[in-house]
Amino acid sequence: MPSSYRFPRLRTAVAVAAAGAIALALSACGGGSTTASSTTSSAAASSAASGSNTPAASGFPVTITHAFGETTIDSAPERVASWGWGSADAALALDVVPVAIAQQTYGGNADGVLPWVADKLTALGAATPALLPNNGTDAPIEQILAAKPDVLLAQYSGLTQVEYDRLTQARVKVVAYPDKPWSTPWRDVVTITGQVLGKTAEAETVLKNIDSEIAQRASANPEFAGKSMAAALYSGGSLYVYTPADPRVQFTQDLGFTTPDSVTSLDTKEASFYFTLAPEQFGSLDADVLLMYGATDDEVNTFLASPEAKLLPQVNGGKIAKVTGESEVSSVSPPTALSLTWGMDKFVDDIKAGLAS
Repeated sequence: MPSSYRFPRLRTAVAVAAAGAIALALSACGGGSTTASSTTSSAAASSAASGSNTPAASGFPVTITHAFGETTIDSAPERVASWGWGSADAALALDVVPVAIAQQTYGGNADGVLPWVADKLTALGAATPALLPNNGTDAPIEQILAAKPDVLLAQYSGLTQVEYDRLTQARVKVVAYPDKPWSTPWRDVVTITGQVLGKTAEAETVLKNIDSEIAQRASANPEFAGKSMAAALYSGGSLYVYTPADPRVQFTQDLGFTTPDSVTSLDTKEASFYFTLAPEQFGSLDADVLLMYGATDDEVNTFLASPEAKLLPQVNGGKIAKVTGESEVSSVSPPTALSLTWGMDKFVDDIKAGLAS
């Protein structure tokens, strides 16, 4: 995928983790929010002034349970850094500007800043945080420590036990993923960020507003309801199909689409959110609609014109929708507190164009 933790083997400047859940990796978008990691809090969070770098002081201490144990945060963090995908967006959506964020070459500008992040920083009148070098796998420990964070948000990342230990030994409070790397539902990323920052109520409002926008798009497009959709990415000579665990798939379910039985029956279980579909099985990928992701239209069109692609049922008289462009693909790979609304209209328009073709 386009950045090693979000897209399988997509050869781009940033490797998003095929290990990450969309990364084949765009969670739980579908059917409402999921339960976040368990927490305990001494008080309810209160709202904070918009644009402040310092979260509200209430709601502490708070304990976040994650894959590496528990992290207790005694008071509102003053210096928050983020690593991985989505946690910086969640903090910014809560009007907290991190001191350091992961550089995102795929979909980002020349500096590696994603467009929705740049827009939010401008709206807050804030400077760009320190950009952490991002090869899609290894956390840049020294650069993170140089930013002197109180807390590192890494709920959707590939952080390892070794990296976690190095950071915590340096007295950084680290909030890792609840279960598996690159698989935290995007809504949970927002919820956990709200708990860490003492902005639980504000995080709930962010999610309610996003859910309202999704519901409006679903209501405005009743033709989506009940149609089966298979989502896939072609890269490096292979076709990767996203499973229902992938947030991108869950987003299409929120819009009314269903996941066909063929996706689950063909799943090789090679990763948590995608599988590689062998050409000899292309004819078995039954779905009303095939949603193809790609960095460019040419890339997707070249694949669809290939002899092997003609084995796909949707190429022979079915419906194919295309979502292309690095920023557009990244906005749902997986979605975040900022990216989903940024790219939602074009995403819906691309699907409508595919259904009309």
